[in-house]
Amino acid sequence: MKTRSTLNALIGVWFIIAPWAFGFSDQTGALWLSLIFGIIQIIAAWCGYNKSGWNSWQSWVSVVTGVWFVIFPFIYSISDGAVWSSVILGLVTILFSLWNMGSNSSSNAVN
Repeated sequence: MKTRSTLNALIGVWFIIAPWAFGFSDQTGALWLSLIFGIIQIIAAWCGYNKSGWNSWQSWVSVVTGVWFVIFPFIYSISDGAVWSSVILGLVTILFSLWNMGSNSSSNAVN
């Protein structure tokens, strides 16, 4: 679980630097929403570092940010590379978050 939370945090970091990496920093809305949701993703991942179960609000926040990362490039019409990056990393975020929620507390030491 800790590894998945760390990877989700790193995905949040990627969304903070993505506007400059993919060249959409000139689109104000896309820039700010990428930054804001990236920061939310980092905070949720670190706050949920040791949390599991379906009642973990941190994992639910990560699911929502993952869904946002999937739909985000289609709302702002950003470049093809950014679309694939956003969709794939959004799906990974959702997968890791749901996996964390499905983990029971006895398996936390292993994950």
